[in-house]
Amino acid sequence: MNKIVSTLGIMATVAYSATIYADEATSTDSWNQIEQQAEGETVYFHAWGGSQEINRYLQWAGKKLQSDYGVTLKHVKVTDIAETTTRLLAEKAAGKNSEGSVDIVWINGENFRSMKDNALLFGPFTESLPNWQYVDKSLPIDVDFSEPTEGLEAPWGVGQLVFIHDQETLHNPPQSFSEMLSYAQAFPNRLSYPRPPEFHGTSFIKSLLIELTNNNPALAQPVSEDNFQAVTAPLWAYLDKFHKVAWRGGKQFPAGTSESIQLLDDGQLDLAITFNPNSVYSAQASGRLAETTKAYALESGALSNIHFLAIPWNANASAGAQVTINFLLSPEAQSRKGDLNVWGDPSVLSSKYLTGSAKNTQQFKSVDEPHPSWQNALEKEWLKRYGN
Repeated sequence: MNKIVSTLGIMATVAYSATIYADEATSTDSWNQIEQQAEGETVYFHAWGGSQEINRYLQWAGKKLQSDYGVTLKHVKVTDIAETTTRLLAEKAAGKNSEGSVDIVWINGENFRSMKDNALLFGPFTESLPNWQYVDKSLPIDVDFSEPTEGLEAPWGVGQLVFIHDQETLHNPPQSFSEMLSYAQAFPNRLSYPRPPEFHGTSFIKSLLIELTNNNPALAQPVSEDNFQAVTAPLWAYLDKFHKVAWRGGKQFPAGTSESIQLLDDGQLDLAITFNPNSVYSAQASGRLAETTKAYALESGALSNIHFLAIPWNANASAGAQVTINFLLSPEAQSRKGDLNVWGDPSVLSSKYLTGSAKNTQQFKSVDEPHPSWQNALEKEWLKRYGN
């Protein structure tokens, strides 16, 4: 009897092992087919184009993809990914369900929710990527601004809203938005923020709203007409005061983080804003910021999120897009992206797979994003009040 049980156990183990190996072989064969299909394809990657460091990194990635996989990467530089969402919605409405104009999009938050709700995304695909094994699963990669990702977008990096100051000219920078207003009133025309709906500008007002309301629980829920005015009243009261003493009297705003950093370097602003705590190092390396500049977060922490890569449902080069995203998740590509002298974007891979300075990128205490529905509501109200 024991011999029979033992034999059955061995047979079960062999059968189980054979199933695993068969699954792995099928997965390998499937990925080999994707790589073969990708060869010769041109991938149109819609991504923010407002950073020299990011643009140069993508140029490097394009050369690697061409030499290693025969994939041509075209960086389509956009100011706001909402433009791409609008383009995809138009293609959907026109019934263009193949040969689309966008192959990869760099998104998160409201844009992801909008694309997901309108069935504009290919997938799920993330867990079939060979380099998925290196991703740090302890990060909040399964939600995007509280919206489940469901394998429709692959994590690419970690973002945190922080400020940059020059330690020689500003020894004790504001540690809260309350202190920031007091500083602006004491030193008029020295502080500002990018103009919403530019991503960094919207992030600034979201972070401000969280502090002013002590992170009101309503911010974690879908916005409603009933609570929007009451919850945001302190925000508009603050901005009315801040704009009066802001750079150029609050009548003009930096176009984005790059201009914000340029104005800091020119001595026109005392604080710049960025969503990458390590961008100060790459800016210093390229001569765009003085060696005495430093990034810091407010005492309450830094508004934080994961940024992602997704593939539209009608991508013309879906195989090339998967190969591209898989490469961008490789230890080689993530280590270069995290290099403080290249981009310095905090990696989504477990640190044991990273090399160089990417292993030790700086991160601050995290503050969660509001529900994505608040973003559009805040931008519309901001433009209504201050857009002209």
